[in-house]
Amino acid sequence: MADDPSPVDAPTLGLLARLLRPLGELRGAERLEGGFFATTYRATLVGGERLVVKTAPTGDDRLLTYERDLLHAEAEVYRLAADRGLPMPRLRLADFSREVLPGDVVVAEHLEGVPWDRAGLAADDPRSARACREVGAFMARLHAITGTRFGYLGSRVGGGTWPVAFGAVIEALLADGRHWEVALPADEIRDAVARHVDALAEVRVPSLVHGDLWPGNVFVDPASGGLVGVIDPERAQWADPLVELVGFDQSNRGPTPSELLAGYAATGGHLDVSSDRAVRRLALYRVQMSLIWLVETVPRGYEPEFADWYTTTARANLRGALDALA
Repeated sequence: MADDPSPVDAPTLGLLARLLRPLGELRGAERLEGGFFATTYRATLVGGERLVVKTAPTGDDRLLTYERDLLHAEAEVYRLAADRGLPMPRLRLADFSREVLPGDVVVAEHLEGVPWDRAGLAADDPRSARACREVGAFMARLHAITGTRFGYLGSRVGGGTWPVAFGAVIEALLADGRHWEVALPADEIRDAVARHVDALAEVRVPSLVHGDLWPGNVFVDPASGGLVGVIDPERAQWADPLVELVGFDQSNRGPTPSELLAGYAATGGHLDVSSDRAVRRLALYRVQMSLIWLVETVPRGYEPEFADWYTTTARANLRGALDALA
C-alpha cells in the first residue's frame, strides 16, 4: 500500500509466516517505509495473494492518549466498510493476542493503485477533480454509518454528547502536551471550546469519521484519477462529519474543494461549511489537529527539518484558529 520497501530479516520472516499461516504459506515479505505510527509489511503468499501486515507499537510510553489500541479501531472500520461495500481493504486477519508479534496486528488485502500524493496529478488536472468527487462520495457513504456515542472508537476518549466528547479529546491532548513538555496556550484553548459549546451542541448524531483522509491514505488510478480505495482508518471517530474536512487538509492549504463537496452532495449527503456555527466548529477542529501535530512531534522524534516545518505550520494554524474563534 506504500512504496519504498526494504528487506525483512530472517527472524521476522519466520514470525510473519507463523502469523499468516491461517491464510496461506508465506512466499516473501518486505517492509514498507513512510508511516509515522505503525510498522508495516507487504507479504506475498505462495498462491500470489498480497497482504499488508500492520503492527502497532509494543508499548504506550510514546503514544498520545487517543492513540492507544488504534488497530482495534482499524479492524472495526474495515468490518463496517465491508458490510456496506465501501472501497476499503478487506480485513483478512486481526491478532490482538501479542503471542506471535509483540504488538497488535491487522492484516488487510493489498490495494493496487497509487497514493494520491504520489500520483503526479496537478491540482488543475481533471483527474484530480475526479479524485476529489469520489473522495467526497466516499465521505458521504462513510458518514451515513452512525453510532451510539461520540469519540474515538473502542474504549478511548469520548462521551455521550459531542460537546462532552470533544472537550475530553482536547483535555487529553493538553495533558499529553504537559507530559511531553510542549508549550501550549491551554487556558486560551479551553476558553475557546467553552465559548463555542453552542456550535458543538448542534451536532447530535455520531457519524463515522475516518479522521485522516489526507492524500497519502487515498489510493487512486493515476490514469483516470478514479478512487481505488482508502486505508489507515485507525484514527476513526464517532464525530461531526466536518472533522473529516480538517483531516483531509491537515496543513490548512485552503477552502474545501468544490468538487469534493459536489461528490458528497451527489451521494445524498449534505455538508454545511458556511453557516456561523459550522465555521466555528471547523476552527475548533483546526485547534484539535494543530494540537495533535504539536504534541506528537516530541514522542515520534521527527527529523529536525521536518519537525521544524511541522511545528511551525501547526503553531500558525493554531494561532489563526484561536484568533478566528476570539
